[in-house]
Amino acid sequence: MTRTARIVSAAACIALAVVLPLILHTVPNAGKIFLPMHLPVLLCGLVCGPLLGLACGAISPAISYFVSGMPVAAALPGMICELAVYGLVSGLLFKLLRRAPAAARVYGALIGAMLCGRIVAGLVNGFIFQSGKYTMQAWLAASFTTALPGIAIQLVVIPLVLFILHKAKVVDLTPARQG
Repeated sequence: MTRTARIVSAAACIALAVVLPLILHTVPNAGKIFLPMHLPVLLCGLVCGPLLGLACGAISPAISYFVSGMPVAAALPGMICELAVYGLVSGLLFKLLRRAPAAARVYGALIGAMLCGRIVAGLVNGFIFQSGKYTMQAWLAASFTTALPGIAIQLVVIPLVLFILHKAKVVDLTPARQG
């Protein structure tokens, strides 16, 4: 992909990260359950690279907050950090795993980013943004228990989209040659 195509794709991911939550928030707690903002941010890191993924993850929640008031102000700083890490780490791992088979590359980058983002969210909320109010139980519930349907959706939808983009010759999932 050209640099321009990557920037346009990142802008589209930012727009999706703002619009998807608006659609799903018609259902109570849908944002916490289905994690609609995570999908385009993770995809952006994988398709557009780590820096644009980082930008998408940092910008999307802020734009969403100013447009819709979501996420709530108390959750915004932690969410910016979490999503920025998703975009950055998914892009970095996708590049680092370029010699791995397609499925290992996609799932390795995706799962690695999902874990790193959740760890960062727990740390920044626990020690900085919600210090004294954010417990291990709250982190586990928010990051894993409540979010289980969203995690499952990410593990199905994002690889599917990447394999479709590969067939359309937008993303190359062919393992790089060694040597």
